[in-house]
Amino acid sequence: MNDSIVPGALQALVSNDPERISAVFAEDAEWLSPPGNAVARALGAPHHMVGSAAIARFFTADLPRLFARDLGFSLLGVHTDGERATVEATVTATLPDGSPFSNAYCFVFELRDGLVHRVREYTDTARAHRLLAGEASP
Repeated sequence: MNDSIVPGALQALVSNDPERISAVFAEDAEWLSPPGNAVARALGAPHHMVGSAAIARFFTADLPRLFARDLGFSLLGVHTDGERATVEATVTATLPDGSPFSNAYCFVFELRDGLVHRVREYTDTARAHRLLAGEASP
């Protein structure tokens, strides 16, 4: 496995460049988030996206409506095993009202032919709901 695929994919995701994002995902790639997660609910977006174009559109058109600026990943660890990589990260951003967003995430990237084929996202959904509802974080 090429160890640069996942870090490159993360950099692409925060680039706000749909061509750059699409280039690291297989055409039939899938992104699976927890059903009812706060980000998808706030945006009226699906929790399961299929296709590199849909993933790129979400990160460049939908997500900026919620994460107004400063979207970033602070990597806590990247663990690889063959064609799979697990990423522990803190995702940060600034919300439209200027308040900060910071939440723990775990992403499992499945790779195929040098591209991201599937991402399974795990997150602290309760914290995200509190942050997006404008309540003070614990």
